[in-house]
Amino acid sequence: MKPIYLDYNATTPVLPEVISAFNLYAGEFFWNPSSGHILGRRAKEVLEEFRKTVAEALSAEPEEVIFTSGGTEANHLALFGVLTQYKKAHLLVSSFEHPSILNPAVKLLEKGYEVDFVPVNPQGYVEPDVVKKRLRPHTKLVSIILANNEIGTIQPIKEISEILKEREILFHTDACQAVGKIPVNFKELCVDMLTLAGHKMYAPKGIGALIVKKGVNLEPIFFGGGQERGLRAGTEPVPLIASLSKACEIAKRDVLAEGERLKFLRERLFQGLKEFYPDLYRFVDPEKTLPNTLTVSFVGKSGAKILSDLPEICASTGSACHDRKGSITLQALKVPPEIAEGTIRFSLGRYTTLEDIEKVLELFQNYFRK
Repeated sequence: MKPIYLDYNATTPVLPEVISAFNLYAGEFFWNPSSGHILGRRAKEVLEEFRKTVAEALSAEPEEVIFTSGGTEANHLALFGVLTQYKKAHLLVSSFEHPSILNPAVKLLEKGYEVDFVPVNPQGYVEPDVVKKRLRPHTKLVSIILANNEIGTIQPIKEISEILKEREILFHTDACQAVGKIPVNFKELCVDMLTLAGHKMYAPKGIGALIVKKGVNLEPIFFGGGQERGLRAGTEPVPLIASLSKACEIAKRDVLAEGERLKFLRERLFQGLKEFYPDLYRFVDPEKTLPNTLTVSFVGKSGAKILSDLPEICASTGSACHDRKGSITLQALKVPPEIAEGTIRFSLGRYTTLEDIEKVLELFQNYFRK
């Protein structure tokens, strides 16, 4: 049978409208937006229109959008761009960030910067009071993920930002897993920087952005032609930017309705699994998580073996970036081994249907009857 894809948090397919946008600007409009001639100026004009569309989708200003090669680069720019301006500085990140935050944080620690990793509570949330207690007089940056990529918990970013604003500490959030799944408003979150990645929201891999609030100073991590306000050297990939722009436009249009549809499918999946596996353990409150994400544990079983035995189901035992080293999130939550071992993350998306969910339930039911 055709595999059923339930790993949308790892990556998403590219939507037809997005492919059309890419093809148009990879073909007919191939010009370099930094060229001074009439064709280069046309490319620059459409580039700025795309920047405006991305900004509008996130309630930001166009000049605050810096295009990057993806979420990893944007996260690096946020951390290194702030910290390398200081000889001595303190960085605070949560203990279950994406590796593209955790690994740069470790590298900064090795270079002599002070770094703290804020613990999360057993429910999978960073508590604002814990962040407040970890601040130091020379804390220059705090980075907390908006929505965890493994269990989907949505963090209290606005509450944390109010604490940091009082002390004039810069605040960054990695929103790669959130944008397109829930409404994300840059102004309302009151953060100074926000990361998004195209391939998490139905655009191609290789494109992302860092939203940088006006007045925030960063050091570039690439040096060259001075593109993107001097913060991201390199010829702007107009076809990829066109793709991201179209994906943001679609996300803004559909996010609420699609969220409700996916929540319904997610709950059908959970209830169906629970019916024939009563010991099923659910990690988080469904009302405080991404609408497409269901992370459960088949307690007493091996999640990896279940997925190996059911190759028709394309889900994961954690983040695609964590599988080889074990789950950072489950380690941060101090999940008991018997629960961690049985964990499977199902993440649904635009092409997930009720028929898919019923087929998955049928496969699981037959599996556990053996």
